[in-house]
Amino acid sequence: MMPVSMVGRAGELAELDRAWSTVVAARRPAPTVAVITGAAGVGKSLLVAAALDAFAPRPAVVLSGAARVHSPAPYDWLAAVLTGRDTSRLDLPPDALAWLAQQPTAPRERYAPGTLLRLAVRVVRLLVGSGPAVLVVEDLHALDPASLNLVGELATATDLPALLVVASRPAEDAVAPDLAVRALARFCGVRGAVRQHLGPLVPAEVAEVLTQVYADPRPSGRLVRAVWRRTGGNPYALTELLAAHAGRGPEALLRPAPAPHPPVVAPRRPADPVDAELTGREIEVLDCLVAGMSNKQAARALGISVRTVTVHVSNLLRKTGSASRTEAAIWAVQRRLPVSTPVDG
Repeated sequence: MMPVSMVGRAGELAELDRAWSTVVAARRPAPTVAVITGAAGVGKSLLVAAALDAFAPRPAVVLSGAARVHSPAPYDWLAAVLTGRDTSRLDLPPDALAWLAQQPTAPRERYAPGTLLRLAVRVVRLLVGSGPAVLVVEDLHALDPASLNLVGELATATDLPALLVVASRPAEDAVAPDLAVRALARFCGVRGAVRQHLGPLVPAEVAEVLTQVYADPRPSGRLVRAVWRRTGGNPYALTELLAAHAGRGPEALLRPAPAPHPPVVAPRRPADPVDAELTGREIEVLDCLVAGMSNKQAARALGISVRTVTVHVSNLLRKTGSASRTEAAIWAVQRRLPVSTPVDG
């Protein structure tokens, strides 16, 4: 399925590219801030990913992090950045790194908040080095106060050769709306800040999507209006609608989505992955793999963290006996596996 949220976003991509060029060409490095807001499913993460893919020269460093959806903790953004990284060469106290990385073995005695904030900024500086770098803050609306303070400090730091890209739902959707309002105002107040708000696709852009998907140069006005009304122009809702009617003509979009086929279960054999016992959440993640989503896109779709999706994908490969995401997706399609009611798995 094509990334439909990229339709109609050419101006936003060009603006982000110009912001990156400013960072690369700067004689006195200082952060350039780009703030991207919009409702759920409007394509903020896909826009950032597309921009990163197009940046030239390629960023020397990309630091990307987000909040833990169900239990945000101090410095979630930095903890996500540090996940899987070798921090042994960072010139910082090991106990401070343990706190910032949210390691389970972190000592009980913690640093004073101001000291920990300064150490957090130092960690980012050490990781960025001479740059140029891109710092990606996903789901600012769900971040903890400590992370908001850290991102605010980074936005106004001196001698930091980086493009800071902040993506957020509107402040009223935030865990702490007042804090989100103040944080967004702080970012937008930085000199040269880029401010983008992504709205739904207009009917002409929906028509463009239909043209590309169905190779039909002139979809009917009736079809375009019906699809636009049905999805509200939301790119994610449009993607879901197209996926539900995949393999059929465009007029099928005017009819309700078909009910899922019952699962086909082969006779049970020892250690046979055909009838693997999957949790509800694993089935949801598997459905995202069938739709061709990346881990980040699946996390956005299901409202869970990228790290959690990664764990589920690993479990799926093991349970289904698949060697790759593609094999797991084929496994599901062959068995016409239905999507279950969301549960925590």
